[in-house]
Amino acid sequence: MHLGKRLAAIVLTCGLSAGLVGCGFHLKGTNPSSAPVAYSVMSLALPDNTEDLQEKLAVYLGAAGVQLSNAPDAYVLRVLDYTPRRLELNGKLVETLLRLNVTFRIEDAQGNPVTEPRTVIATRTYQYDIETVNTDDQEQKFLNQVLIDDVAQQIARQISSNRLPLAKPETSTQPAQ
Repeated sequence: MHLGKRLAAIVLTCGLSAGLVGCGFHLKGTNPSSAPVAYSVMSLALPDNTEDLQEKLAVYLGAAGVQLSNAPDAYVLRVLDYTPRRLELNGKLVETLLRLNVTFRIEDAQGNPVTEPRTVIATRTYQYDIETVNTDDQEQKFLNQVLIDDVAQQIARQISSNRLPLAKPETSTQPAQ
């Protein structure tokens, strides 16, 4: 009797799996060729003191199928604004809010914008205890790395999804003659 239940469970599982596969279902991220990246060759242009973000972007963009290159015809991922913020919220407890705003756009090799600027934001909080200042400093350093990692993942997802809004063509303000 026990063998019969086990066999029935196996048959039911295989049947359901075959039904899902037959209707076209697949897990997210299992088919890398489903949407080719529009910006497959890209270079990075980041402000000073953003080496951690550059390293993370290189990892996540590479995993998304973007080849990083300094080729003259490569698109450029330009970070326009990199703003880390630290806010302390005082009340019964002291809570620290860490926030990182990064604004970026994609440009062609000549520096013309291809996409509109897009801002991604990452936020983390932790409670501050005056008695454990060293621990809080370590926690802040760790959470800053988490913020950078989160922002890099968001940027890579937006680029690989091919859904960044295209830049509006500049209109000429000269009167017609």
